[in-house]
Amino acid sequence: MQSPHLPPRALPPSLTVNPRLIPPLHVPLLVLLLMLGCGLVAYQLSERAGLRALADNGERQLELHAGALESAISLHAYLPSLLELEDSVGLLLREPSEPHRAQVNAWLAGLNQRSGSRVVYLIDRSGRVVATSNWRDADSFQGDDLSFRPYFQDAMQGKPGRFYGLDSITGEPGYYLAHGLRQGGEIVGVAVVKIRLEALEKRWQRAQLQAYVSDGNGIVILSSDPARRFRSVRPLDDARRAALATSLQYHWTRFEELQPLSRQRLSADSELLSLPDPSGGQPVSYLAQTHRLADQPWDFTLLSPVRDVRRAATSHGMLAAVAVALLAFLLIAWNERRKVLATRLAAREALEQANNQLERKIAERTEHLRASNEHLKAQIRERRQAEESLRKTQDDLIQAGKLAVIGQMSTCIAHELNQPLAALRTLSGNTVRFLARGDNATASSNLQTINELVDHMGRITASLRAFAKRGGDGGQAEVGKAVDAALFLLHPRLERTPLTLHRACADARLAIDQTRLEQILVNLIVNAIDALSAQSDRQLWLDGACEDDHYRLTVRDNGPGIPPALRKQLFEPFFTTKPGEQGLGLGLTLSASLAAAAHGSLTAQHPEDGGTLFELRLPLLPSSPAEPRRDE
Repeated sequence: MQSPHLPPRALPPSLTVNPRLIPPLHVPLLVLLLMLGCGLVAYQLSERAGLRALADNGERQLELHAGALESAISLHAYLPSLLELEDSVGLLLREPSEPHRAQVNAWLAGLNQRSGSRVVYLIDRSGRVVATSNWRDADSFQGDDLSFRPYFQDAMQGKPGRFYGLDSITGEPGYYLAHGLRQGGEIVGVAVVKIRLEALEKRWQRAQLQAYVSDGNGIVILSSDPARRFRSVRPLDDARRAALATSLQYHWTRFEELQPLSRQRLSADSELLSLPDPSGGQPVSYLAQTHRLADQPWDFTLLSPVRDVRRAATSHGMLAAVAVALLAFLLIAWNERRKVLATRLAAREALEQANNQLERKIAERTEHLRASNEHLKAQIRERRQAEESLRKTQDDLIQAGKLAVIGQMSTCIAHELNQPLAALRTLSGNTVRFLARGDNATASSNLQTINELVDHMGRITASLRAFAKRGGDGGQAEVGKAVDAALFLLHPRLERTPLTLHRACADARLAIDQTRLEQILVNLIVNAIDALSAQSDRQLWLDGACEDDHYRLTVRDNGPGIPPALRKQLFEPFFTTKPGEQGLGLGLTLSASLAAAAHGSLTAQHPEDGGTLFELRLPLLPSSPAEPRRDE
């Protein structure tokens, strides 16, 4: 809507603006420079204050989590020395024998369980493990030669053995605490306790901390981000790499350097880092604060994102610039208004008349727009109510179709469950008798069979629950998974009506809910089984392939086909060629509706050599793999 106005030539000379009242060109330039200067100063002040607050919070976090790490290590530091108090340990080191080893193994297993450590083991003077708490496990240390480990060498020299590294066989990370066992003033063996520190990483992840711990070599051994683990925070020379490879401290790990894109040193233990984003986005800036642990040559580093600090500083700078601009604008406007006040007094009467006319037109137009808006809101409410009612009705029909299919299969499913239940009843009774007789081997075999039967029954009920749940309009589905689920769900029907299945479906990811795709396949396969039930030669073909941006899936049978007079009614609701107790006539209707909701289609074809062919076309998801799967 345009407001009426007078052309410039119609204005009287007294109403025109004097060119001297227009501000000179250098005034906006000065205002712009003042805005930039004030905004920059406000940004820098806000950034410094934000970094100080972030550093103070980081110091508290560093002390808290560094203390937690030191406590986790010191909690188990006393364990190796406890082995000197056990007489059976000294006896095994003096007189190695299998009975003594079995006794020490059992004692170590109990100690390991009570202390919550990963493993406790005993090493003789030659460096070979003579007893361990995990002697029953496949990765047991029993008999391993660990003389090359630094913690063993330190303990044999009477020093506390402290070592973090990967297991030389399994590659499992852990922290090793070693203590030399003395008898008669001589070290006769070494006790070692291995603990896991991954719980601290999980705690950092739950607290949403960006933190890591690096050892004396500069290798990241603990990190809230797994991508940074076992990367070096500083360059490693060839001699250091060779020493790490010889000790097998980190197995055969290739140490990639954690290289920041930029860094700015703020103090002795803090700096600003810019690291690449693992997801490929813009680099992320952090305030890196480092704390050296008291009892370990480890550095605990906390990375605090400065994105929010800089965002707040940018906002403060913009607010300062806007405030300066507003103040300058107010001063200029006040000055200009003072200059033109005399000129506007003469035009007040004409402007008031034009304003009254404009307000009258605006009021009329506003009233018209208000009425139109109310009418439009009423139409939108009616449309939303209609769409909600239609969606609810469609969902209810889809769920009814699922329940109808499940109801038709209930007898076969009950039969499938009754057989395992009968076997469970017999096996459980026999197990009681075998246990009473002391025949544990047969009782164990019966319990294993009972476990397999329960798993089988669980898979049947799980497939029914997955099929019966409601699906959404969106989502994605895998063709192979949907075909497997449909065939598994219809397994009782296929056993009752055996047929030859020809399956050649290329796997792909489609733009449709997984449950809805399974429902379509179940409806089509059930129709094919019903059509083949009256003949001896039963053939069913499932073919699928990608075509451009769609996936074409066909379900074909060699049944009697559909009479031409009934083909036009195939997809109409409540139309069925089955007896009333075998179907509601909703399967094809709902399947076609589900395909259309996913921007696809479901059509029927009638080959000349007999039978019926249903073609389902659905859109592919971007970069959908297509790998053929053939079963017969």
